[in-house]
Amino acid sequence: MLDTIHVGTMSFVWLIIGVVIGIAVPVLIAIIWKIKKKEPVSTILIGAATFFVFVLILEKPIQNVLAFPTAMGLPDNPVSVFLNANTLLLALVASLFPGVFEETGRFVAFKILLKKRRNRETAISYGIGYGGLEAILILGLTYIQYIAFAVMINAGTFQTVIDKVASQAPEQVSAVEDVARLIVRFSFADLGVNLVERVSAVLFHVGASILVFYACKSKKHLWLYPFAIILHTCLDFIVALLVFNVISISSWTLEVIVAVFGLLIFFGAYLSLYKKDV
Repeated sequence: MLDTIHVGTMSFVWLIIGVVIGIAVPVLIAIIWKIKKKEPVSTILIGAATFFVFVLILEKPIQNVLAFPTAMGLPDNPVSVFLNANTLLLALVASLFPGVFEETGRFVAFKILLKKRRNRETAISYGIGYGGLEAILILGLTYIQYIAFAVMINAGTFQTVIDKVASQAPEQVSAVEDVARLIVRFSFADLGVNLVERVSAVLFHVGASILVFYACKSKKHLWLYPFAIILHTCLDFIVALLVFNVISISSWTLEVIVAVFGLLIFFGAYLSLYKKDV
């Protein structure tokens, strides 16, 4: 029963550290990069803005309406019924959305908003802004919410959150209860897994930004844009297979796979394109 659980001091400590790392580190990296390379801060901000528009405003709502309408309080539609009856296809579609929307966002940004900035540092500046905002939202703001929930759990008022969810989206109650249990047992290992995942994601975003930057910079490299979509879809497909219970692996195994993928994309793009552009 949730009314008998309690969040310990160390769980609070790790959550607070997560907030600091999730918010301060991306901002610090952006500042250091800007000063060191004398890059316009607007490039970093455009990267962040592109994430906001193409992921939060476009990708997620459209994906939810088509595949997960009940999560938005909407009735199922023929597309969602078909997809949810075919788990493997659902995982593929759920992975294709980030691939198409996020890489297209990069393409639009480099082709239109940043078309006059041809120096190679532009690609990394954009990637820092893009991946940095995602890290702030996923780590920093999520952990702030977790801390608020932890305070409510210890005060015995978290049940009000569950009651509200039960009245608006009953199917989400178990997920909220799982979050509460996660907060109660939150440890250094949980923080470590999330940090590895975020570092890997930022490296991937910077690497993908390099690929799409050169796709926009030179017609002979235009193929790098669809290639980036394929790579992004493949990465998210691995995660989706686990989320939709198609495969069963430990969280650390998943993070190792994601880390290797992110490192390969980053260093592949960096060494084959960025480093050679002198």
